[in-house]
Amino acid sequence: MAKNTRKSSRAKEKETDWQERVVQIRRVTKVVKGGKKLSFRAIVIVGNEKGQVGVGVGKASDVIGAVRKGVADGKKHLIDVPLTKANSIPHPVKGDSGGAKVMMRPAAPGTGVIAGGAIRTVLELAGVKNILAKRLGSSSPLNNARAATEALAALRTFPEVAEERGVSLEHLYS
Repeated sequence: MAKNTRKSSRAKEKETDWQERVVQIRRVTKVVKGGKKLSFRAIVIVGNEKGQVGVGVGKASDVIGAVRKGVADGKKHLIDVPLTKANSIPHPVKGDSGGAKVMMRPAAPGTGVIAGGAIRTVLELAGVKNILAKRLGSSSPLNNARAATEALAALRTFPEVAEERGVSLEHLYS
């Protein structure tokens, strides 16, 4: 009976709707007393295309281990993204991380994801279908992915803004 529960939990784990995409794998070296120690750094973006996305970084002596650690790290750093009915974002937003800056604007239905590199991957895995995004500053995939998640985390919906201001939703629209 213990075998059945183990098997069913494994099957359940594979059926989840989480997707992961590796943005970059880098071979890094550390100089130690005996010479150079090689390891790998993987930048992984995890999302469910329903408004949750996270960026993770993993380091290990082999690529598979680094990716596995990156996925675990990405799931620890998940953010919720408020999406509109048009599968876009509610308002323009900017985000920055390190030397990277990202600017995002909502787009009309049918526009698609107009973004490049790691920012595009973050937006696709968050479930955003129509958006305009521009990378400004650094071209580092890690900083750009983190800037994109920071921008998405800063998004607020109309009901949230109305509640913060202490006014009704109708008053906010007028």
